[in-house]
Amino acid sequence: VKVQKGKTVAVVGESGSGKSTLARVITGLLPPFEGNVGFRGELLSPALANRGREQLRSIQMIYQMPDVALNPRQKISEIVGRPLEFYLGLKGDKRTTAVNRLLEQIELPTDYVDRYPAQLSGGEKQRVAIARTILKNPKILIFDEATSALDTHTERAIQANLGDLAKGRTTLVIAHRLSTVVDADEILVLNANGIVEQGRHTELIGRGGTYAGMWQRQQEYENALTLPSLN
Repeated sequence: VKVQKGKTVAVVGESGSGKSTLARVITGLLPPFEGNVGFRGELLSPALANRGREQLRSIQMIYQMPDVALNPRQKISEIVGRPLEFYLGLKGDKRTTAVNRLLEQIELPTDYVDRYPAQLSGGEKQRVAIARTILKNPKILIFDEATSALDTHTERAIQANLGDLAKGRTTLVIAHRLSTVVDADEILVLNANGIVEQGRHTELIGRGGTYAGMWQRQQEYENALTLPSLN
């Protein structure tokens, strides 16, 4: 599979089809069973520890559960500040100013710098995770069901943040809810054996295959959740 620069590719499939595993292989968190991962014409090491700083910065993932990326023993000032120092060399007042600017960018009060992750809501944690990603200025973004654990209101707000973050970048979106990826440039449909379909949303619906069946089931489920009138 090749992902063109600046395009958004969605990866969908039933549970256990390997969606999140694919994302972890690309980022180096898991080694591939077979094959390689290439970026800008060069092969990437299958092990995260063997990738260079620029390679690490260029490929970033935002997880379904932001706690995965947030150290519970560190204040937000440290969680956001350490990558600023590691990747950009910012220290002291410059680092503090940059942290405050990032919090404002993700619509969090600057006094949150003294809070720990446990003192934040799920949506606020995800915003901090987004801030950590913004500062690295990655070339490739991977969203691993980044909003599926949030309530509907918060999900819409975070999706807007993610949309702004993805502009002009190559994006891989791991999704369960198909309604979130209908505008993707390409959709890959996985099962336990690999890719079974690929194309745009309208093309896949028209084929009446695996994706169309998943879409229909999700639409029926969402319609069934609509509460009846009490009048």
